[in-house]
Amino acid sequence: MSQIKSLFVTRLYHARLSEHGPSIDTEELEASCFSIAEDDEAGQLWCDENGYPGYTSYASLTDLPWRFPIFADIVEALDAHVASFAEDLEFNLDDRKLVLEDLWINILPPGGTHSSHLHPHSVISGTTYVNMPEGASALKLEDPRSGRMMASPARLKDAREELQTFVYVKPAVGDVLLWESWLRHEVPLNMADEERVSVSFNYKWGE
Repeated sequence: MSQIKSLFVTRLYHARLSEHGPSIDTEELEASCFSIAEDDEAGQLWCDENGYPGYTSYASLTDLPWRFPIFADIVEALDAHVASFAEDLEFNLDDRKLVLEDLWINILPPGGTHSSHLHPHSVISGTTYVNMPEGASALKLEDPRSGRMMASPARLKDAREELQTFVYVKPAVGDVLLWESWLRHEVPLNMADEERVSVSFNYKWGE
């Protein structure tokens, strides 16, 4: 009898940030993000020089959890979410933990995009969502096999999600998404009239 099963599965973790750790006031977090962006002259300069739409603290601020208690609370919650995801992935961590490597703010203006990319040298990456106005971009995830499909026909428009070449995930404010860092992803055009605000992060395998 014929048998078909899925192999080499790509996992995506989707939860409410509040399921673990301290309660996070999203309005306070949003205000903190804009306040930091306004004061971060080095980050603003980096964005201007590199043609980055909006603002990111990625290249300028490496100690957000130390500077601002609300980001320390986020890290406490993320540590628990990442540990749960690592358990689902059945990683053999050899008595070493996955630890936070980077944490940064993203403010994407109307009409802004963040092109397709991945996060080298990390194990798990993700984002928690601070402001997602009506029309804000979903997260676009790319099938990691796409470069090997060569002469394959296109998928049917109504193909099962697990067979789609691209999957669009529309998170809500207060959600957290986690994926393995090799998964290519992008943020399409922000069609909203307001900024799309998020906090992204990488976890590495600790020593």
